Amino acid sequence: MMDFNSSSSLSGQITALVDLGMQRLRYEEMPRDYLGASRLGVSCARALQYEFAKAPVDPGRDADGRLLRIFRRGHVIEDCMVDWLRAAGFDLRTRKANGDQFGFSAAGGRLQGHIDGVIVGGPEGFTYPALWENKCIGSKSWRDLEKSGLAVSKPVYAAQVAIYQAYLELHEEPAIFTAVNADTMEIYTELVPFDAALAQRMSDRALTVISATEAGELLPRAFHDPTHFECRMCAWQDRCWRNTP
Repeated sequence: MMDFNSSSSLSGQITALVDLGMQRLRYEEMPRDYLGASRLGVSCARALQYEFAKAPVDPGRDADGRLLRIFRRGHVIEDCMVDWLRAAGFDLRTRKANGDQFGFSAAGGRLQGHIDGVIVGGPEGFTYPALWENKCIGSKSWRDLEKSGLAVSKPVYAAQVAIYQAYLELHEEPAIFTAVNADTMEIYTELVPFDAALAQRMSDRALTVISATEAGELLPRAFHDPTHFECRMCAWQDRCWRNTP
């Protein structure tokens, strides 16, 4: 029962309850037993190993309620974007006839990926079928994407698009990548031609991560200083730098 005499603010009380609920839902989710293709473009292969092996994160590194709400916002905006594209005349398919997501499985199920959708028809000026991927990002990140393009600004997303195009054989036509500015609701769109070399590098990287992890071998770190900003943000920073498998 909520203590209405508590000195904490009502916002604080509600936020704490929401956080607990979000974290409970997160713990109830079935953990992945595979390496997610959407993550292959991250800087550090060792971090991918820890993720694939489901290594416990460092104390205090579990996603807090605010971060979980941000993840949820991305799903909500994706649903909105589906509606908007369909209203614009695009024939966007996000599920198979049985209700499952479109995706692929490779390396005996140890590498898997699930896509946002496939656009199979629509307005003139585009070619089909085209892989569709959508992201919801903040204004600063959105402006950088608009300025520099996907490959430079968001290499993790670019790698995700390339490997999806390859494994789902959607490489003949450019992917349609959209990003929604979470603050202004502006929409960025980029046609992404298939980058075969990038897709091959990511596929090779997946096999390297899987093989090394199953052999109990730690791959090299991407950085040489634990204070590097990506190391500081990593959920396995302490584990990595004390060399605990």
